[in-house]
Amino acid sequence: MPAKKANSAFMKPLKLSADLEAVVGKGPMPRSEVVKKLWAYIKKNNLQNPKNKRNIISDAKLKPVFGGKGEVNMFEMTKLVSKHLS
Repeated sequence: MPAKKANSAFMKPLKLSADLEAVVGKGPMPRSEVVKKLWAYIKKNNLQNPKNKRNIISDAKLKPVFGGKGEVNMFEMTKLVSKHLS
């Protein structure tokens, strides 16, 4: 039986928008890496809503990535971030 191959689409390095690079660093990088760095940034800057940890409060760097929204939930975040990947 052949070894299970990792989902290559998920691991493929993608081009990042300038707004996203301002938060996670220079691309290209795979989506999984982008999400990991995004969460590291959110935790480091204490941007989770203390009343509801699933919500992320945007700061000046995240606002352009989140389409100008002040607060998004983690599921919406994934959708908004994919607009910055190509």
